[in-house]
Amino acid sequence: MKSAWLACLLIAALPAQAAGNDVWGYVDGAGVAHVADHAVDSRYSLVLRGRESGEADHVPGKTMTRSKLLTWLEFAPEVKAAQPWLREAELATGVDAELLKAVITVESGYKGDSVSPRGAVGLMQITPATAGRYLTREETAARPVDDYLRDARSNVLIGARMLADLSRRFGGMHLALAAWNAGEGRVRQSGGQMPEIAETRSHVHMVLELYWALLQQRQLGRARELRLAGPVVSVEPGAH
Repeated sequence: MKSAWLACLLIAALPAQAAGNDVWGYVDGAGVAHVADHAVDSRYSLVLRGRESGEADHVPGKTMTRSKLLTWLEFAPEVKAAQPWLREAELATGVDAELLKAVITVESGYKGDSVSPRGAVGLMQITPATAGRYLTREETAARPVDDYLRDARSNVLIGARMLADLSRRFGGMHLALAAWNAGEGRVRQSGGQMPEIAETRSHVHMVLELYWALLQQRQLGRARELRLAGPVVSVEPGAH
């Protein structure tokens, strides 16, 4: 997941006609980010899945565009209050705090008391049945599942455990997010591919776009330069 931030560096560098393509890349030992529109060799992994034509820039039912969400995330006190829980969950599960932040933004808009019509609770909008799968035996014995979901810190940790598990089982964060939104069964029914569900596809794109933008803010400068397979483009730290 840590490599996904490369997408933020290369968006401006890619030719306009390639903007909708998949992007593959890796960072070598010298800190050089290598990027191509296909897996040139085994070192390359998928860092940005291309947007399919006609897909929306916002999740159905949400009123804020991605740019407005990013601006809001810089200043909202409820976002800052949750930051320690996000970093704690990142350390515990390996799921980037920025990804958790993006999921929370899209799922609940940082309304910790939010409950969906299907019973999903809290910041990350998790149902009690799902949450029960990600609590330890000791946690389950200590208090009811609903108590964990209504506690913001615990809600974030449960969501991070779930994302880590889904990513391992489905082999990628885009499918993990699809399973989160549409259900694991729908992803399996789709042959382990993104389900043909417009809301799910929009949801996944919105979360990942927010994630990459947030991750850029944290990790910009990690790579000393960017090299595209074919023409070479060098990006100095802070150039974007």
